[in-house]
Formats: sequence, structure tokens, C-alpha cells
Amino acid sequence: MSHPSVFSSSRHLILGLVAAIAGILLSTLLSSPVQSQISLPLAGGETTIQNRTSRAYEQPAPNLDEYWFDRHAVGDRAFEAAFVTAPANVNPGLGPLFNGTSCAGCHIKNGRGMPEKGQRVVRVSQLVSETSTEASAATHGSPAPTSPALETELPGANTPPVVGIGLQVQEQGVYGYAPEAVVQVTWQERQGTYGDGTSYSLRSPQLQLSLPDGTPLSEGVVFSNRIPQPVFGVGLLEAVPESKILQLADPEDSDRNGVSGRTNRVWDIVQQTETLGRFGWKANTPTLLQQSASAYFNDMGVTNPLFPDADGNEDINREILEAAAAYVQTIAVPARTLLDDPQVQQGERLFAENCAVCHVAELHTGEHEVPALVNQTIHAYTDLLLHDMGRELADDRPDFQADGNEWRTPPLWGIGLAQTVLPYSGFLHDGRARTLEEAILWHGGEAEASKEAFRTMSAEDRAALIQFLRSL
Repeated sequence: MSHPSVFSSSRHLILGLVAAIAGILLSTLLSSPVQSQISLPLAGGETTIQNRTSRAYEQPAPNLDEYWFDRHAVGDRAFEAAFVTAPANVNPGLGPLFNGTSCAGCHIKNGRGMPEKGQRVVRVSQLVSETSTEASAATHGSPAPTSPALETELPGANTPPVVGIGLQVQEQGVYGYAPEAVVQVTWQERQGTYGDGTSYSLRSPQLQLSLPDGTPLSEGVVFSNRIPQPVFGVGLLEAVPESKILQLADPEDSDRNGVSGRTNRVWDIVQQTETLGRFGWKANTPTLLQQSASAYFNDMGVTNPLFPDADGNEDINREILEAAAAYVQTIAVPARTLLDDPQVQQGERLFAENCAVCHVAELHTGEHEVPALVNQTIHAYTDLLLHDMGRELADDRPDFQADGNEWRTPPLWGIGLAQTVLPYSGFLHDGRARTLEEAILWHGGEAEASKEAFRTMSAEDRAALIQFLRSL
């Protein structure tokens, strides 16, 4: 079996020069005598990089040592590697059912993806009342050619699989294999009005799933359309101590501010125990190694040490899997901009008043295997907790301890560059929001008061809040 090769020497040299120059500039800033007079835009602590271009999410952290820079370079190659059907000389192992062919094919330029075939992921589960094997088989027909379904149901996942599909729809198949289901998405528009009378429009996705022969799936199937999330800065989130996250949780809303926030407890495959979930739209994955392994297996059909096939075979070895995880652990975070802009400063004050209970501005990292991530002060604007976001965003699909109304607070760092990196990319879990304004207006549940505060703001204050988000 062939494995992704390391970078070419020329690309490796260029990346090394970029990282070295960025590190020198960052060190100069940190040691500058004017440091106390300005607020440095260190969104990712010493992993921050000054880059506001379409490649802002693709840079190595400037404080990596030589060993971890080399690991980043090798991992970059693994992240870019496109898999093909076996047998092949390079990157065999795709499928037989899959959604995408590479990590980079879904996480466009390390940012978010689009809600379309080849990038989106449609997660499914069976309602508990519909889990009879006989009833499900009769409703959904015979299983797809991969039997059993690709996904492994982890202990405590609380998501009954759909017979013949599993827990995730694979929309593509290699030659000779039909996809598990056909997904059709239409968009429904609805109108709304700000407090000052200005109108706006929101759209919501309407999904229809059917078997390849056109047979519709039963009403007992719950499905959730998900777009890929950005992968820069995630190593820092992995380095935030669990104790710090638990301090932010308030599951009983003891302070009576209408915001609870609770952790998701998920299954760690390596440790074989229940632990804190950090990653994914519902915080359903504990580590970046497991997140990478799950993506290889569920999104590409590529077996690996954490998710081998039924006979224990692996398409990629641990070295490649760990390289891919090391890559996302060591990506730089783009710096904030426009810090001295009065409008941005006004927006930041409004954000602190209305949004910062969930989108916590400052976190501190602890110990981590990557030295560059240790003891950093970061500004990710997340608490990594689950929050009830209301019925309009609900997918009714449980995921470990997360219920259908709950979503993890997504980090906001770098969000101002989202549509610079990928024009027309959407926001929220299914990409329904075309703008930052729409993303806020979809908030409900625990965030209903914050949404209403934004909706009833003056046009000047709304513009200031949005300009602050664009500065991130």
C-alpha cells in the first residue's frame, strides 16, 4: 500500500521561511516597548499570524519548533491527499461508499465547506419507536452493498442507526456501488423585520432523502444536514483543560441568566472510556486524533487503526493518521484587525453585553503534546459547551448526551475571513445563513434574548456589531 509522501523540498523550504519570518515578527511585537499601549491581536496566543488573505487559514503556527514544523509539513500532505479506489499505486482505499475523497476537499482551504454534495455530511438516525429490525428493513429495503454499514456505533452514542445506511449518508460510491441515498435540498425563504422596520429574509433547508431506486425513507428517520467546520486553531481548543470548560458549565442555570451550557460526554476509542466532547457541531468527539480517524472512515471509507474493517485491515497506518491530526493541531490562527476602529470598538462592547456568555472571549490552554500550544491565552469566542438553540435550529437528532435542540458554541475567531477564504460560504451547522446577520437572527432558545437585542438595535449598533465580527 502506498502512503502520502512528504512535501517536496521546495514547498517545505517556502513554508519554513514563512514560519520563520512570522515568528520573528511576532517576537518583535511581543518585545516591543509599545506593547503596553496597544491591544495586540493575538487571537491564538503565540500561534497567531498576521494574514488576512484567502490563505489565512492555511499557515503553520509561527512558534512551532523544527520537529513540529516537520510534523506539520508531513501532515499537510496527508490532509491534501486524495484517495482512489484500490488497487492503486498512490492512496488506495477509497470507499466503496464515501462523501469526499480528501480532507481538504471538504474543509476548503482549511475553512468551512458548502451545503452541497461532496462537502456536506448528512447524519441520520432512527427514531426509537422505529428501531425494529423487521420494520426498518421493510421500510428501507436491503442494505447497501457495504454490509454492515460503514459507521461504528460507539458506546453511549444514543443514535440508533438506520438499517442499510447507518448513521451517515454516503452520497457517492465507487464503480459498481450505488450511493446509500439520494439527498435533495431545496431552500425555503421567509421574511422578517428589524425593530426599526428594515426587512430581512431568512432561508431554511428542506431535505428529501430517498433510496437510489427512488423509494423515500420513512418518517421515522431523523436527518441533519451538516457543513464541514474550519480546522485552524483546533489544537488550542484541544489544549484547554477540562477543568476550565467545566467551570464555564451551568447546566441548572444557577445564576438565572437564561443560559445554561453543559458538556457532552462521549466515547474515547483510544482510552476506552467516557470523556469530555470538544469537537463537532454537537461536541461529539473528544480528540483531534479520533476526529481525524472518524473523518477518514465515515467520510471517505478509509479504514485506519481506530476504525479498521471487520477483519482488522487498515487502509492507512497510524503514522499517516497521526500526521493528519498533527497538521490540524498546528495551524496558525489569523489575527484580528481594525482594533483602533471606533465602530469595531463599539461593536465589541455590544458583543460583550449580549453575546459573550456563550461566546467566551478569553480562554487559557494548559498542557499539550505540542509545545507551541502550551500555556497560551487565546480569544476563540467559545465555551465549547452545548446550548439549547431553540426549535428552529433543532434537528431532533441526539448525539451522546446532546439532544436535538443543542449545539456546541462554535468558535468565532477568524469568522471575518470566512467569505474571503470561500466566497458564498454559509454559516451555522447547515450553511443556511448567508450572512452574519442571518446567523444571529436564527438564534433561539437560550440565545433568544441576544437575538432580540440584535433585532431591535438601531441600524448603527447592528452595523457596529457586524463590523466587530468581521474584524475577527
